[in-house]
Amino acid sequence: MRSIADQIPIADGLFTWPSNDPRLLGSKCADCGVVTFPAQSGCPACCGEDTEAIELERKGKLWTWTIQGFLPNRPPYEGPETPETFKPFGVGYVELPNQVRVETRIQTEDIAKLRIGMEMDLVVEKFIERDGKDIIAYFFRPADES
Repeated sequence: MRSIADQIPIADGLFTWPSNDPRLLGSKCADCGVVTFPAQSGCPACCGEDTEAIELERKGKLWTWTIQGFLPNRPPYEGPETPETFKPFGVGYVELPNQVRVETRIQTEDIAKLRIGMEMDLVVEKFIERDGKDIIAYFFRPADES
């Protein structure tokens, strides 16, 4: 892996970076307690404007999922796959404890093993390379593969 100077998050404000213990960044409404990801300046539940930035838990449970069975359109998708190298992958929502459901690409060696309710762990690592830099993104993977 490249030095930290050569690693760039896929988007600002999604997760702590650089970090040896990266966390997704969300927000919590001071008025009603709703947690959102990604962080928002206003609350989608009560329209309150008093939100605070919070770090989300690294572990959760697979809430639902599906298989991405074809190469997504380019643009907007900028993944590492080509039509020749594409392999189907899991996409789903991971529910973090008492917080929020996070939409995510699922990293797994065997998509047939994915099950609703299974334990999942956050992974933050290189997704693609662009202009000589590693673009870092977040994923979730089954806990028994972490």
